[in-house]
Amino acid sequence: MDSSTGLWVSLLGIVLGVLGFFYAPLWLGAGAVLLGIIALGYSQKLGWVSLILGAIILILTLY
Repeated sequence: MDSSTGLWVSLLGIVLGVLGFFYAPLWLGAGAVLLGIIALGYSQKLGWVSLILGAIILILTLY
């Protein structure tokens, strides 16, 4: 796989994270975390942004 795939996966995770603040935070937050982990497998630094954003959404949803 090439690095552009990892970039798109991480950007999709960030989009899911942002949308998770407004609609279905449990599902979209979990999706952002999952896509962040996948993006880290592609060695993308934006994967951390997606992972942290999804984790924040999940923490805010659970409390």
